[in-house]
This record gives sequence, C-alpha cells and structure tokens, in this order.
Amino acid sequence: MTIRNKPKKVLIIGSGPIIIGQAAEFDYAGTQACKAMREEGVISVLVNSNPATIMTDEDIADVVYVEPLTVEVISRIIEKERPDGLLPTLGGQTGLNLAVELADAGVLDKFNVRVLGTPIQTIRNAEDRELFKQLLIKIGEPVPRSETVNTMEEGRRVAKEIGLPVVIRPAYTLGGTGGGFAHSRRNWKSYSTAG
Repeated sequence: MTIRNKPKKVLIIGSGPIIIGQAAEFDYAGTQACKAMREEGVISVLVNSNPATIMTDEDIADVVYVEPLTVEVISRIIEKERPDGLLPTLGGQTGLNLAVELADAGVLDKFNVRVLGTPIQTIRNAEDRELFKQLLIKIGEPVPRSETVNTMEEGRRVAKEIGLPVVIRPAYTLGGTGGGFAHSRRNWKSYSTAG
C-alpha cells in the first residue's frame, strides 16, 4: 500500500458473540490488526458486540464501540466516525455478511468507504455456491455434479437424481456451519433443515 492510498481511519468489524470455531482466532487477528494500524499511524475504530474480548480493551483500538452488529448500527458508526477503510475479514462470518449487507445498502458508497483486503465481489463469489461453481467452470476447474436449491422439494429432487451420499453446503457460511455429508435420507433431512 502506497502512502497516497493508505487509509487514515479504518473500521474493523469484530465477530460478535463467541461461536465454536469462531472466537479466539478472530479476537487475536483483530487485536493484531489494531496494533498494526497504530504502528502505521492509522486510526482504528473497532465495533464488536462482545465486550469479553481482548480487542475491545481500550488499549487495543483507538476507538471502541460495543454495540449490536447490525447494518443500522454500523451505518451510524460510519456516519459519525467517517472511516475511509473497512476491514471486515477479521470478524468471521459476521464481518463478511455485514460487509456485503453494507455494500448492498449503499452505505459504503455513500460514505466513500473502501473495503480493505478481500473485495466485496470476491466475498460474494466465495459465499454464493452457484457463483463459486460458475467461477470454477469459467477458469476450467472441475466441479462435482451439483445443483443450487432453495426449497426442500428441490433438495429432495436433486438428492434423488444425484444419489446418496451427497454433500450439503449452505450458502453464506464460509466456515462450513450447517453442512455436511448426507449418507442416508435421515442425514439429508437433518442437514437440509439446519439453520
């Protein structure tokens, strides 16, 4: 990053409540990001709904908000603080989802907030199973037989066509929560109704 495009103030989205598989590593990463920002002379504005994290300690970030992690709340923080950068990838699935929702709501464009690290379209491509499949096909990578479904009826039809076992992979869960291998109709139903 050159000095010319280096942000002056960056909003960092925390991961919120402790979730198994999404807790300590994001707290550590967010803490290190705040320290790195300080070393670079960049003001860090942290928002996290979980006060029981190291990253919300007043000595870590320059500005700390312990608030609900919603588009409405983060929009108000952006309007007040006017960060020129957003770092959503240290907040796990919560941060990724919020970044996309903020972009969709027009908040990032309205306040001229640049997403740092992973671009919004890349998050979309990785999160949306159909977009990811089409991207792999476009670059010539093999993909297993699959279909995107939105209803249980569609899911039953596809499982019958493909045959068991099948992999069930919900969209917007990069960490894999809610999916798995269905070896029987019972497994299929439990994975298909999860979440």
